[in-house]
Amino acid sequence: DALAWKQSIKDYVAANKDRVKGFPPDNIQVFEIYNSKAQTRARTHRNIIKTHKFLLSLWHTSESSGETKASLAHPLSYFDRLRIRLPGDTKFTLGPHVDGGGLERWEDVGLRGVFGRILQQPGEDGKTWREHDPFDVDRRVGCKCDLYNAPRFSSGEDYTLTTRILHRNACSIFRAFQGWTSLSSTGPGEGTLKVLPMLKLASAYIMLRPFFRPAEDWVPDLESSTFPGSSIGKTQELNELTHPHLRLEKTMVSVPRVEPGDQVYWHCDVVHAVEANHGGKGDSSVLYIPAVPLTVHNANYMRDQCVNFLAGLPPPDFPGGEGESFFVGRGTPDDILSGKEGSRMFGLEGYEVPDGAGKDGEKKFFEQVNQALV
Repeated sequence: DALAWKQSIKDYVAANKDRVKGFPPDNIQVFEIYNSKAQTRARTHRNIIKTHKFLLSLWHTSESSGETKASLAHPLSYFDRLRIRLPGDTKFTLGPHVDGGGLERWEDVGLRGVFGRILQQPGEDGKTWREHDPFDVDRRVGCKCDLYNAPRFSSGEDYTLTTRILHRNACSIFRAFQGWTSLSSTGPGEGTLKVLPMLKLASAYIMLRPFFRPAEDWVPDLESSTFPGSSIGKTQELNELTHPHLRLEKTMVSVPRVEPGDQVYWHCDVVHAVEANHGGKGDSSVLYIPAVPLTVHNANYMRDQCVNFLAGLPPPDFPGGEGESFFVGRGTPDDILSGKEGSRMFGLEGYEVPDGAGKDGEKKFFEQVNQALV
């Protein structure tokens, strides 16, 4: 299936070559394409849905109030781009960073709650940053990862800087896991993903880093307004100067070799990057497909994304313009796989509302979700 998807995308690009946009504009490798038949089918493929359900099951709820804030059993489909990176490419430079907010990690009340165990002094219970729970979904619901309305650049704007297309903090929903599905055989050194496999430790360091400044042995600094690697409207970026103790040059590791159809995922707080040089012999190609849980906020986004999908327009979080509205052979609801489940993932159908004793919170949640989808 994966190789057929890649060929389908190439045919789609060829059929609409005068309208296709992306980066770099003179030799596109990151395509501003969201509504191809291949992407539609991949997002709703039974194996990808199965993987997403498993990944979401690694998360848990913490509230005991009876209020349902998320359903981890109902993944949603968040539209993103695709990449066909050619051998020898050095323009697709994406350094170490964490998506899902920059300055917002400290400014937003909800995100401060997510990292509360890290930011707070040890309580009487003795709990410290080591008790930080990165898989508590309830604390994520309602967090505002984009307080500054990061600009959604129009398709006609300059793409010469990768940061303008890839580093802006534009994702407005909660993605439990970011991820991609491989369309090629790609290994380390061939333009693949790099991650820092120290989730809790890295999160603690990033959150506390603004409160220390360099000295002979580093000292607390509660007066400075500097947040290293954080900029308004951007993701949280890291390097050897801003976050030296992470030793990123040594600790960032490339993911193992993948084959067409393999899926790669990383937790939404994981530091990640893309290898600066593609030294392989074949293309390094992926479809970006994250694992997204059902929440009321996410359902609101699905409603708008669905409207754009039907019109062939880019998703709300991405560059605007006419998108694929005039493309030949773009995806339609007829290309959605997995029946009703696939349609729900796209926001085309509502959910059954549970009934019965002890299910008031769940019932209210699904009623709100269905209302959001209207």
